[in-house]
Amino acid sequence: MVTETLIVGPFQVNCYIVGCEESGEGMIIDPGDEAEVIVARFRELGLKLKYILLTHGHVDHISAVAEVRHALGGKIAMNAKDHFLVESAGAQAAIFDLQPPAPFTVDQNLSDGDQLTVGTLAFKVLETPGHSPGGICFQSDVAVFVGDTLFFDSIGRTDLPGGSYEQLLRSIRDKLLPLPDNVRVFPGHGQPTSIGRERKYNPFLTGD
Repeated sequence: MVTETLIVGPFQVNCYIVGCEESGEGMIIDPGDEAEVIVARFRELGLKLKYILLTHGHVDHISAVAEVRHALGGKIAMNAKDHFLVESAGAQAAIFDLQPPAPFTVDQNLSDGDQLTVGTLAFKVLETPGHSPGGICFQSDVAVFVGDTLFFDSIGRTDLPGGSYEQLLRSIRDKLLPLPDNVRVFPGHGQPTSIGRERKYNPFLTGD
């Protein structure tokens, strides 16, 4: 599995390129900004884009979606409960004096338990609402891409429209903590971590 992290935009979002070395198929998770950088690196890797996957609909995670899709193709997929955030992306951008992102249409709605394949790689969709109503994660045997659900020593904020602290903690405990300790956690911002480390040290999960 090829996994590359591109840190993009004013909010320093982790955009992930994930590729199957055997088939050459790839996916891009959360193209939040700097479309030209994402497209150039994807092409350098020699991959063919199958999916543009969105962990949630906040503007910092979706601003480059339309441009990436135009350049590389691929199917845009996310959870339907966050469509309202995509539709309000212009208003979100205005709050931070940012240019509104180009609009796009979601091709596939993802729900809990859905399976996605990229070449020989398989990912399971986990619904993890709390940071946003339609927050989702993408889990393989060795890694999970969690968006703004879980961070190194922290969790996603819950004070935005549709957020819920109690729901987010429930999502983490029910969907992420049951995963094996060695599963790598790739968050929407900041450094990667692991399920075992967060179970043991994350103050939001240990009660410390």
